[in-house]
Amino acid sequence: MPRQKKQITYAHAAPAAVEQSVAQVGRQIAIARLRRGWRQQDLAEKAGITRATLVGIEQGKLGTGFGAYVAVLWALGLHQDVVQLAAPDRDAEGLTLEAARLPSRARPSSTLDDDF
Repeated sequence: MPRQKKQITYAHAAPAAVEQSVAQVGRQIAIARLRRGWRQQDLAEKAGITRATLVGIEQGKLGTGFGAYVAVLWALGLHQDVVQLAAPDRDAEGLTLEAARLPSRARPSSTLDDDF
């Protein structure tokens, strides 16, 4: 009899801010669905997911895949801003760290390329 692997998921130890953010997105998706007068089954079919997955999204369950969230947002016509979530130009900390690594002056390379 094969032994079942114990699955460790981030959902069991997520920071409160992560849990709150995911729950808020789930509530917002539910509101958008209800504003359209759609049942959960309707939205799930439009997004190509199961109703159980949509219920997980609306409840803010952390184990639900990001792709399912994007599919639901697409079905609602709200997916446009998803690509901006981790846009490099919005990464203030990363930009600051990158700027700190820039040299203070330009130095010529040690070998000159005389290949014209």
